[in-house]
Amino acid sequence: MSFEDLWWTYESLVLSIGINCLLALSVYLVLATGQMFLAQGAFMAIGAYTSAMLSLKCGLALPVTLVLAMTVSGLVAFAICWPMLRLSGVYLGIATIAFGEVLRAVIINSEPLGGALGLNGIPTSASPALIYGAVLICIVGCFAAIRSKVGRAMEAIRSDETAAQVLGINVFRYKMAVVVVAAMVASAAGVLNAHSHSSISPEDFSFEATVTILSFAIMGGISTPIGAVLGAAILTSLPEALRGLADYRSLINGLIIVLVVAFRPEGLVSWRVPKARRHA
Repeated sequence: MSFEDLWWTYESLVLSIGINCLLALSVYLVLATGQMFLAQGAFMAIGAYTSAMLSLKCGLALPVTLVLAMTVSGLVAFAICWPMLRLSGVYLGIATIAFGEVLRAVIINSEPLGGALGLNGIPTSASPALIYGAVLICIVGCFAAIRSKVGRAMEAIRSDETAAQVLGINVFRYKMAVVVVAAMVASAAGVLNAHSHSSISPEDFSFEATVTILSFAIMGGISTPIGAVLGAAILTSLPEALRGLADYRSLINGLIIVLVVAFRPEGLVSWRVPKARRHA
């Protein structure tokens, strides 16, 4: 098989792995501060539909629509943070899931957005270089944050919010900043997904999609960005590897996650990035 034939066969899988790595990094960020913020699917939808409409109706190029879509998602995340981040744990999770389902209902009932059928004919201008370049930038950014004061604050918040406040850490501000950044990363994934598959529909951003995104980080581990990326790569590749067991994909996928949680609760990758040394 020639390289061209090989690429034609697996192009969609390669692009999907990169996009899912971005989504995994998005959920990694919020879990790194101990937040059950489960609106990645919603912000992916905001990014995808914003970029698609700007491309189809205004004829704007992908770099422009990418920036605008991420900006819109960041502003929406900032707006919903004020009421939602007063919640914590399962209550925050339920609130963010509800936000995603309400948004999906709005899209389904919106004729300009294509309703339940979604949008087609989106320019396929998302190249592998752009997708994996975005993944690399996010990974580098995550590691830079981990090794800085921001990373120490995030770990303190995840461990004990009350103790973090006593230490002078502005918990609400850090949590809000992390959510906004995570929303923008998920939005970028939505944009790249729309411009690599040429079509989107509300079903792409359902609660099931949110659970799948969460499973990337759970499987890989949230102690390092590499764990989230590894989890995304494995779970995205799994359907292709199990093509002969198509009827049992969901069962096998769920079983693998259960086994990882049972025997490796910290995920497949559990090492931590060394803290930067303080100089006198």
